[in-house]
Amino acid sequence: MTRDQAPSAFPTPLVLAGAGKMGAALLRGWLAGGLDPAAVTIVDPQPSPEIAALCAERALRLNPEAASPAGALVLGIKPQVLDEAAAALGAWIGPDTLVVSILAGKTIADLKRRLPAARAVVRVMPNLPASIGRGATGAVGSPEVGPEARAGAETLLSSSGLVAWLDDEALIDAVTAVSGSGPAYVFLLAEALAEAGVAAGLPPELSAQLARATVAGAGALLDADAREAGQLRRDVTSPGGTTAAALAVLMREGALPDLMREAVAAAERRAGELSG
Repeated sequence: MTRDQAPSAFPTPLVLAGAGKMGAALLRGWLAGGLDPAAVTIVDPQPSPEIAALCAERALRLNPEAASPAGALVLGIKPQVLDEAAAALGAWIGPDTLVVSILAGKTIADLKRRLPAARAVVRVMPNLPASIGRGATGAVGSPEVGPEARAGAETLLSSSGLVAWLDDEALIDAVTAVSGSGPAYVFLLAEALAEAGVAAGLPPELSAQLARATVAGAGALLDADAREAGQLRRDVTSPGGTTAAALAVLMREGALPDLMREAVAAAERRAGELSG
């Protein structure tokens, strides 16, 4: 679903277990998208002051004593505490509960082993720009995720940006390597570009400003223009010009395209190692 498509109804009552950076980003997106605060429960033994204040301001339930099956349970806890938290989380799961997990490295099979009451499970891999509604999220559902559950998951996830559905859970590791870790690659590009500007004689602050604005502007143009990235690159490269001279270095054998393939492959391998 793209950001301009109308979502279906939120699955409610909705329980968010773990309101860290990504969970909080999703929560704010849901509220901005019209989710009734009365339908939301936050379960977090150590909520941040920001989350505690938001719950008080919007009358969200925070850490209630009693649990009952939810329409949807979104898992935003740290993966390493899943075993410890599983028994308490299970109290929120009924036969019709949609379980959405953003736990890195935890497969659908892992989740079902630890949460035996779970049936319809959606595993997702979001990325950091979800915190400003510009994320890219890969999602894959268990066989029990039918059209209604998928639509509910789509509503929950599309509030943070693009949602791409996968047919094969094994592709989650590749999604992790491309979009999950990808923002760090872009930040490194901005960092390296700023450092190169300093090496060329620019004052550090000015070089950092130019690099940041250039990367942000190019990203905005890529989002706004329907042409593929390669075509945009070709369109701004005049034969024999300065951009062509720089790209000849970046695109030579062993340079940026080869390094990016190597980097993504390394991230994919590591994602596989961390699964389980």
